[in-house]
Amino acid sequence: MQKLLVTGGAGFIGSNFVHYVLENTEDHVTVLDKLTYAGNLESLRGLPEERFRFVQGDICDAALVDGLVAGADVVVHYAAESHNDNSLHDPRPFLDTNIIGTYTLIEAARKHNRRFHHISTDEVYGDLELDDPERFSESTPYNPSSPYSSTKAGSDLLVRAWVRSFGLQATISNCSNNYGPYQHVEKFIPRQITNVIDGIRPKLYGKGENVRDWIHANDHSSAVLAIIDKGIIGETYLIGADGEKNNKDVVELILEHMGQPRDAYDHVVDRPGHDLRYAIDSAKLRDELGWAPKFSNFDAGIEDTIAWYRENENWWRPQKAQTEAKYKEQGQ
Repeated sequence: MQKLLVTGGAGFIGSNFVHYVLENTEDHVTVLDKLTYAGNLESLRGLPEERFRFVQGDICDAALVDGLVAGADVVVHYAAESHNDNSLHDPRPFLDTNIIGTYTLIEAARKHNRRFHHISTDEVYGDLELDDPERFSESTPYNPSSPYSSTKAGSDLLVRAWVRSFGLQATISNCSNNYGPYQHVEKFIPRQITNVIDGIRPKLYGKGENVRDWIHANDHSSAVLAIIDKGIIGETYLIGADGEKNNKDVVELILEHMGQPRDAYDHVVDRPGHDLRYAIDSAKLRDELGWAPKFSNFDAGIEDTIAWYRENENWWRPQKAQTEAKYKEQGQ
């Protein structure tokens, strides 16, 4: 049994991790979350009170962070500003949370000699050409293209430097695009699902040729636990489920599963600097730590995700109108 401090645990990927840990281990979890628009306490409803605690606060608050880290065995750092469109509109919060917040956490982990795992993204590597057979690996040079991905790259490099310079007991994982329950409706897959539920035609950036490597949030969670348990300090592990799909195919699959014509969507103006393709080579994680995804069938994973949004309208409904109004202002 361990005591885990999970930052950003009321967000999409963090909350899925908290559920996964409490369902599959005997560990105790404390969540630290600022509860910005992307954090939702409803995502943590029903968790066992004897093994779960929630603290509202900012990861940039050094005094708060220090006390929480001191009481934990492992720090799992999910907290981040993560939406590309938002980073293009206002980069500053991404600098505060992703850079200063990470610095605050690793300083506390160094002081108290705590195990630290840093959650990052494949977007730090930039993008690949659509017809490029290569995939990202742990040795791929960083080439971020947005304020979001550049600040995540910066946070990765801080962790690496603290490992080398100060002996921080840390690992890093860079994961491909997640989907599943509890994802904010500003994101691509839940936006399209909830649009169809509301009788609104889905929206597709540009021609929809951009490729993402999709992974179910539960598979991301199991990979992170494997890295915490068996990963080598100082190492980086890429997490992916061989789920490459272009955005057009994803929208058409959602429409098909929801009983609509596959072409019942609209094209909207593309995002500035929209990365073409992400693809993950997770061989190191699979070969060295024995991890494998369980949601290897993207079609089944999408069906499961659609069912969750149909059954949990009370969770996403409060976010929907404001999100669509913002996209409308941007012509998207």
